This record gives sequence, C-alpha cells and structure tokens, in this order.
Amino acid sequence: MSRSAPVRTQDTASAPANADARPAIRARGITKSYGTGAGAVTALDGVDLDIASGRFTAIMGPSGSGKSTLLHVLAGLDSVDSGSIELDGIETTTLKDRELTLLRRDRIGFVFQSFNLLPMLTARQNIVLPLDLAGRRVDEAWLETVVGALGLTERLDHRPAQLSGGQIQRVAIARALVTSPAVVVADEPTGNLDSRTTDEVLDFLRLSVDELGQTVVMVTHERDAAEHADRIISLVDGRIDSDEQAPFTAGGR
Repeated sequence: MSRSAPVRTQDTASAPANADARPAIRARGITKSYGTGAGAVTALDGVDLDIASGRFTAIMGPSGSGKSTLLHVLAGLDSVDSGSIELDGIETTTLKDRELTLLRRDRIGFVFQSFNLLPMLTARQNIVLPLDLAGRRVDEAWLETVVGALGLTERLDHRPAQLSGGQIQRVAIARALVTSPAVVVADEPTGNLDSRTTDEVLDFLRLSVDELGQTVVMVTHERDAAEHADRIISLVDGRIDSDEQAPFTAGGR
C-alpha cells in the first residue's frame, strides 16, 4: 500500500511530543564518554530529548559539542554509558548486536556525506538494495511515489557514473526512504558540497518530510542548513544549550 502525504494542520515544531502522539525517538538521561581516567572526554552529559514524528529536526553545535555522537546513539550506531533510548517504541539500549542490526535495517534510513552508491548497480538497484538485503518485497507504489517526488523516474536504469552529482544525492535519499523507515538520519549530508548542491539536498530532505511524511534528524554545523528544519537543537559540551523552532514554515521558501 502506498503512503499518502500528511496534512499539516498546525505548527508543532516547538512542542515535539504531546500526550496523544508518541515521539519517533525518546531519549532520557543519555551519557557517553570516551577514554578513561584523566584523559576521559564526556561527549554526552545527561541528554533528555524527544524527536517528533513527521518533523525535520536539526542538531547543531561546534566541533566537539557531541552532536554527531548524539545522532549515532539515537540511531543505534553507538552505545551509551547510561540512560535509555526508545526508537519507534522499541528500547534500543538493551538490544543485542543482531537485534540492533535488524532495527537499523528495518526502521532507520541513513544519508551520509559520501552517499555510498554501488557503481555497478543502476539507480533503481541502489535504491532497493536495503530491501533486497532484508529479503523484503519492493512496494512498487511507494517506490514510484519516492522516485517521482525526487525527480528520478527517468533515471532509474542509469548507473552512478551516468548521473549528475545532484541525481546521485537524490538516489541516496531515495534509498533511505524506500524502506518506509521510522526515522531518516542525515550526518552532515552537505558537508562536502557547494552551495547550489547543498540547497538541493536540503530541499529534498525537506520534501521528504512535507510530502512523504518522513521523520528526519540531521546533524550539521551550518546554521543556514539547520534553518531548513522545523526545529533546531544546539549542543554545547554534551548538553542541550538551546531548543528552538526554526524560521522555516511550510510554503515560506
């Protein structure tokens, strides 16, 4: 069954969770340190955070603030020293390695700086690769919706070498969306891009929220990039320093 776009009846970016809506991610008392003794570094220091479903959340902060560590523990890519994390209602901090692998495969879409397309595969094959690896059937209606929204319908038979840089990025985003994940996480997805390509990637992440109903969490060190989100969380020294509604409003750009 294909998914329909959400109807946004009110702006709730400043109130990411309420009694009637379970957040996509709920973190409580998260701590994470690296090293031991005098050389120990506290990356996260008692972080409490809810990530709202169907919204675009940006996490930013200076180098060493803990923003990438926070994204990694929320997505189950790294462990925590203490605290609890629920993703899509599942407590992740108690899962075994194989259970975490399955959760990441089935419930999280990843967008990284390098995009990591396989050069020998077509755009379609790259997009549906997570489903193939999981032994899941392709929902053709949802695939059609995703590639149509990202402007890739006419490029599915092309390999990465035959695609433009912008098209490669869109294929990577489509791959993150095709499994209908609970959350899409993007770790500095525009870090190595020029300004025009940066805007394209951010616009497509924005579109995935507004038109495809996804939940996106993005780490960035750039304020302009963060302002494409609904909500901006700033970290300093492993703690949330500010939590604000971004200036973005639907239709405002």
